[in-house]
Amino acid sequence: MQKSAKLVPGVTLDLIEKIPGRLNDRRTPLGELNWIFTAITDTIAWNVLPRDLFQKLFRQDLLVASLFRNFLLAERIMRSYNCTPVSSPRLPPTYMHAMWQAWDLAVDICLSQLPTIIEEGTAFRHSPFFAEQLTAFQVWLTMGVENRNPPEQLPIVLQVLLSQVHRLRALDLLGRFLDLGPWAVSLALSVGIFPYVLKLLQSSARELRPLLVFIWAKILAVDSSCQADLVKDNGHKYFLSVLADSYMPAEHRTMAVFILAVIVNSYNTGQEACLQGNLIANCLEQLSDPHPLLRQWVAICLGRIWQNFDPARWCGVRDSAHEKLYTLLSDPIPEVRCAAVFALGTFVGNSAERTDHSTTIDHNVAMMLAQLINDGSPVVRKELVVALSHLVVQYESNFCTVALQFIEEEKNYTVPSPANTAEPGNLTPVRDSPAIPRLRSVNSYTNIRAATTARNLNKSLQNLNLNEEGGPAAFSPGNLSTSSSASSTLGSPDNDEYILSFETIDKMRRVSSYSSLNSLIGVSFNSVYTQIWRVLLHLAADPFPEVSDLAMKVLNSIAYKATMNARPQRILDSGSLTQSAPASPTSKGTHIHQAGGSPPMPSTSSSSLTNEVPKPPTREQTSTRPPYTPTLGGQAPHSHQFPRTRKMFDKGPEQAGEDGDEPGGHRNYICPALQTGLCDWSAKYFAQPVMKIPEEHDLESQVRMERQWRFLRNTRVRRQSRGITQRGVSRLDDQIFINRNPGVPSVVKFHPFNTCIAVADKDSICFWDWEKGERLDYFYNGNPRYTRITAMEYLNGHDCSLLLTATDDGALRIWKNFADQKNPEMVTAWQGLSDMLPTTRGQPSSSAHSLARRVSIYLDRSKQGGAGMVVDWEQETGLLMTSGDVRVIRIWDTDREMKVQDIPTGADSCVTSLSCDSQRSLIVAGLGDGSVRVFDRRMGPNECRVMTYREHGAWVVKAHLQKETDGHIISVSVNGDVRFFEPRTPDSINVLQTVKGLTALDIHPQANLFACGSMNQFIAVYNANGDVISNIKYYDGFMGQRIGAISCLAFHPYWPHLAVGSNDYYMSIYSAEKRLR
Repeated sequence: MQKSAKLVPGVTLDLIEKIPGRLNDRRTPLGELNWIFTAITDTIAWNVLPRDLFQKLFRQDLLVASLFRNFLLAERIMRSYNCTPVSSPRLPPTYMHAMWQAWDLAVDICLSQLPTIIEEGTAFRHSPFFAEQLTAFQVWLTMGVENRNPPEQLPIVLQVLLSQVHRLRALDLLGRFLDLGPWAVSLALSVGIFPYVLKLLQSSARELRPLLVFIWAKILAVDSSCQADLVKDNGHKYFLSVLADSYMPAEHRTMAVFILAVIVNSYNTGQEACLQGNLIANCLEQLSDPHPLLRQWVAICLGRIWQNFDPARWCGVRDSAHEKLYTLLSDPIPEVRCAAVFALGTFVGNSAERTDHSTTIDHNVAMMLAQLINDGSPVVRKELVVALSHLVVQYESNFCTVALQFIEEEKNYTVPSPANTAEPGNLTPVRDSPAIPRLRSVNSYTNIRAATTARNLNKSLQNLNLNEEGGPAAFSPGNLSTSSSASSTLGSPDNDEYILSFETIDKMRRVSSYSSLNSLIGVSFNSVYTQIWRVLLHLAADPFPEVSDLAMKVLNSIAYKATMNARPQRILDSGSLTQSAPASPTSKGTHIHQAGGSPPMPSTSSSSLTNEVPKPPTREQTSTRPPYTPTLGGQAPHSHQFPRTRKMFDKGPEQAGEDGDEPGGHRNYICPALQTGLCDWSAKYFAQPVMKIPEEHDLESQVRMERQWRFLRNTRVRRQSRGITQRGVSRLDDQIFINRNPGVPSVVKFHPFNTCIAVADKDSICFWDWEKGERLDYFYNGNPRYTRITAMEYLNGHDCSLLLTATDDGALRIWKNFADQKNPEMVTAWQGLSDMLPTTRGQPSSSAHSLARRVSIYLDRSKQGGAGMVVDWEQETGLLMTSGDVRVIRIWDTDREMKVQDIPTGADSCVTSLSCDSQRSLIVAGLGDGSVRVFDRRMGPNECRVMTYREHGAWVVKAHLQKETDGHIISVSVNGDVRFFEPRTPDSINVLQTVKGLTALDIHPQANLFACGSMNQFIAVYNANGDVISNIKYYDGFMGQRIGAISCLAFHPYWPHLAVGSNDYYMSIYSAEKRLR
């Protein structure tokens, strides 16, 4: 008062007693002052007191809160009279807090109006306090850095929500604050935001809808425990109306359906309330929405509402929900396919009584899901295993019967081993060198099987007829693995833990196709169990370890139960399995959880093309930043586009690794709550900032700087190498690198821009720095031991590179973090070709026959022979062309992680080489019968073959399509004839003859050079006219040691460098003369 007397003359103590208004009416002077006082004391207490003490004193009881507000005021006023209020225990002092000055100003502004209000009756002017505090909060949001103290105005923002005047602005700022991340949500909840935003759900104002939905999505993404409060206050109805409102933008409907998915998650009351609110019909209407994130969450929401809640399942059946979800199984976005699999999995996973009708539906759903067996995304396949495990739990007795039958068949059937029929000379040299180093342990392979476990990944689902190439694959010894007795003696880690080892499962998968099990495939429903068992056998041999681990758990669970039971039906006749009585439901309570208890949980994994975050050695955990820039146009800040939650090739959520030292018996029980953590992982998206510019688009971020550096380096490499190749290369025999590789090189690949070269042997990859001459890395690729790596490609070589490896069983694996000090990590893996056939070489003319036969010994260093798998990568479009010992060229879209097209080759022999040109949409394939075929992928499968050249008499070693608009096709056969074709003319325009007995050949894309490697231990390099410019027969130094038989060679895409791998383990690189370089 003393201070105020100078500022506000004419105010006396009597006047203060006459401040008009009521304490509980915020529109009057007295009510407004009380409101401001509440806001200021809350703010001071929240900023000074520990959080739990603030909750206790200011949020749990209104009377206690009022008492302590007055205590804070008393401390301030009484200290000026030399009195000190005390509390026990003692509270931190608050009398010097800066917010008291704001209180003084608010009081002064109110008092200054008193004389005129009382004497003249003028209208009261409201205090600018709240508007100013909101501005201060806005400044904190826009100007601050990330690591700083929380904004002290947060409790005031909460009070402002009570005012209709400022409510819209306060909600907008609150939304922007919550978007900063989970820490901001936790702070807001600690202030006591919950009852305020819960009460606002009763408001009917349309302009608040987007803001409230955004705020609630942020809260529930961090703390989902408030489902009960929402349902109790009928809050779910608000979000149901938002979801049903077709005028709401898709982003807001997405957030609404996410909120509803949290409300119904494992909460029976919420499921009932939302079922009555017509949630299922609303969701089904939005399944075809163009917004992918909405489709994904609609499917997850459906999966959760009928999870263990039979009324919702039957409501779904009446609305044909499962049939409507089928369309999402072929959605272009992997997360949407995954969510659809989750929804269908919980649809069949209910444990209520089974009728004939529900059993029929379960079987239909199971057969639809089985079609995803070769989906390109491991996340989808993981979810598929979990969905099928629900079915296995429901029809356990049926699956036990099938399992026993398969185990019987496997025991009774002896598989011929190709090891006995292998030709001499076809075998890979044994790695007996003492200098072979230990392989790097691979991070994401903490649970991978040892390299010795034999599992055949020939992916024909024999009787299920899911192989896209047509009917069931023919049985051939080429498809079989080495005998299981040989591999089981090698100490597979699984033999102790699982009843069914990989060898057994592998053998079971093959036996099933040609055994008496065929008699089980009748018209009855029971054949479904046999077919789903086959699908699970197939998934147990998946190239992605997490998928195969899940499938192994399911299979071993059933095998364990089948063998431990009294075995009432050990061997069944075909009739005993074909009655159509529904299976007895198994109650979930009868299952014993795994030792260790909890179901697998996800970690924050988003291994992406651009993330190069160093990994801790235990388990990969990368950031889950959404991958794309929100459009920062003139939109309201809460309407930003929702990007995909997963970047390209993301593995998705992870299961926690098993301890591995548990007793064997416990591992074999399937946990009924087996899950991948898909929903929790997807929900993390809403907890992440959506309005923040992603790092890669922030001009000053390290990620952006590194990318700019890489692009400058790439430009320099292109410019300098072009200068050399334009001057012309007259010799190419200067040896700039030589080293002994740990295994016989089978594929070599230069990195296009840095000094790294990848050298693959049968099942591992070695990285060398060819400039420094040192080894950077060596790790195991993870392919079964009877398969070999037959192709490699660098993806995104211009930026954060990934390495793709292809093996001759049709599996593709993509790696990151290689060739540096981090642990190599598998980004993704999938079955690129599902039915690799045994080799079918063309029948060349008799004169060429013996030569081709001898060359084949060097070309095929595996027991199967054949071309293996060949690939070509199209960087501009993200398409991957794959072929090999199959009759199709399969095109994969790596962004969508799905097969786009199958082009039939129309030949009866394998594809040995692929080359594509995105500008002209052409694909050129060289084949084992000597033909070169040109395909235009824009045309239909029957007319896309636009040209066939049959001028070669033998196996085509290489077919290359030049990338220019009028580029020619260059093809070479083992006979050494190089032919040039113009794609529009039926005959070759030029023929050159090179060395006979060709085993490897490459063509330099820039320098008009091609190099031939011969089984006769030399390399010849030719220019475009067919003149030999270099003949290399001996290594430099090394006392002139003779080069071994050439196993592979490759040119650098830009520099005039030629890498050569030979059967004597050596890997050398040759370049143009030094003066040129």
